[in-house]
Amino acid sequence: MAKEPLQALDKTDLRILELLQKEGRLSNARLAEQLHLSETPVWRRLRRLEDEGYITGYQANLDRRKLGYGLIAFVQINFANHTGEQPAQFERAIQSIPEIVSCHNVSGEADYYLQVVTRDLEAYGEFVTHVLRKLPGVTSIRSSLSMREIKSTSALPVS
Repeated sequence: MAKEPLQALDKTDLRILELLQKEGRLSNARLAEQLHLSETPVWRRLRRLEDEGYITGYQANLDRRKLGYGLIAFVQINFANHTGEQPAQFERAIQSIPEIVSCHNVSGEADYYLQVVTRDLEAYGEFVTHVLRKLPGVTSIRSSLSMREIKSTSALPVS
């Protein structure tokens, strides 16, 4: 029987994941220092965590406001036809749209929830008209605009 994902990791593995989520630029030397281990075993653990897919990549977290993205919209997308090629075409199309920062196929009232960033309300209106309405299979779009961001993180609980 396969172990649960977190049960397959020991305390040191979990600590590595926790530290890297906080500071992705930690060198192997600094990581080893914080774990009270030598660099070689830390390097081996890190490589294993990457090879086994626990760590899928590294990226910098950017401040959307400083980059001019003042609006976050949560968008409900509905389809009339859930079979055939349209859902797959839609999913392929959204992969290349940078303003869509997340997309989830969901149960409930909507078929998909998108999180979209744009510069402002006018830019969002243009985005809906010229991008979202033209996506394959879309029959309705409902938007909720963020009034204030309370929490935004991609860090997962690992302990």
